[in-house]
Amino acid sequence: MPTPTHHPNVIWIFGDQHRGQALGCMGDPNLHTPHIDRMAQEGAQFTAAVAGTPLCCPFRGSLLTGRYPHHCVPGHEFQMPPEQPTIAQALRAAGYRTSYFGKWHLDGFHEREGRAAMHIIPPERRGGFDDWLGYENNNSQWDTWVHGGAGDQAVHYRLPGYETDALTDLFIGYIKDRAEEKRKGQSQPFFAVLSVQPPHDPYLAPAEWMGRHNPAGVTLRANVPAVTRVVEQARRELAGYYSMVENLDWNIGRIRQTLEEADLWDNTHVLFFSDHGDMLGSHGQFRKTAPWEEAIRIPFILSGGRPHYYLRQGRFNVPINHVDIAPTTLGLCNVAQPDWMVGTDYSHYRIRDKQGADPDSAFLQLCVPTGHGNSIDRPWRAIVTRDGWKYAVLEHQPWLMFDLNEDPFEQVNLAHNRAFARERMRLQNRLAQWIADTGDSFALPEL
Repeated sequence: MPTPTHHPNVIWIFGDQHRGQALGCMGDPNLHTPHIDRMAQEGAQFTAAVAGTPLCCPFRGSLLTGRYPHHCVPGHEFQMPPEQPTIAQALRAAGYRTSYFGKWHLDGFHEREGRAAMHIIPPERRGGFDDWLGYENNNSQWDTWVHGGAGDQAVHYRLPGYETDALTDLFIGYIKDRAEEKRKGQSQPFFAVLSVQPPHDPYLAPAEWMGRHNPAGVTLRANVPAVTRVVEQARRELAGYYSMVENLDWNIGRIRQTLEEADLWDNTHVLFFSDHGDMLGSHGQFRKTAPWEEAIRIPFILSGGRPHYYLRQGRFNVPINHVDIAPTTLGLCNVAQPDWMVGTDYSHYRIRDKQGADPDSAFLQLCVPTGHGNSIDRPWRAIVTRDGWKYAVLEHQPWLMFDLNEDPFEQVNLAHNRAFARERMRLQNRLAQWIADTGDSFALPEL
């Protein structure tokens, strides 16, 4: 990796609904993810990363802007304010070419009005990216429609084959184009995003990947209750889910190989993460929007470049949040964080000799419930702390409190146990401070 004054390339790769526990390097016995595991081993892996709102649209708004959902995209099918600057504008101002491929889900289109994949997002609402080829939302992985361009250059077409494979093909083509520019001496640093829908439900992958997992052979997490309906659904869905994750891992391997063959890997930071997790039967719950570990924890890996003395490697038990990803990316690129981004730059965990200061906790929210089945049906606020505690509240009511150090599967709720009243008060005071500091509003319990 070049000297700290240089502007390296940077890539984001992320799937949808990929929980942080579902990786080989995180000890999931059902999975083989060799390419992601190698990135984790060579890079900086944040084992306590969180989705501050475990829901697609709010996370994506915070991802691009470094702003909390109540100041950007508060809920499902809310539009990101068109006037809101994003990381794309910040990097463009620093001389980067900025490009986005795949799922967007930030234009506020309501699926009750039609299929979101057929909704055309106008160029002025594509986050300020130079290149944009994507779709609003799609839940049919073999029937993925993408659009981009404008005027005579506008396109709208169906991708051939399975979504993750086809989008990766496009992304690989983009990387090869950048390599050709470099060969001709015409290159500029680039920021490129690949956002795929898998492993979001429906839990399907190509047959060669589905054949690797049988529901009967799935090892369930310890907090999946022995209820026949829950166990059967969890096994069935997890078999497909794991197939999708392994297919994504294979495609990440293809991207890495392309970067290496194009002589770009050494000068490119690669960030791998997800927008939120998936309960998949834990605590008898499915899907997202909940504050339990399976919904809020996401993969987060800073990789790229060959390991040497300029870059740090290791596993860091740090609760990096959605609002922190854009500032961290700017930090990796040696680009100043604009004042409208409120997140924290964690790039000092990757860039050796760089200094930084971290919060003692991460702030979690569900501002606007979706109203969907298998979703939490009321607003909540929560924190997770660096010393291993979690505290979640409903309006006027304590809800959940766990000591994750001794109870990582969250089976002992301490929220209503007066033996832990002092700890509960400490956590509530810190939560109240987060609410005040971020300009949020929520009716906390009276303790």
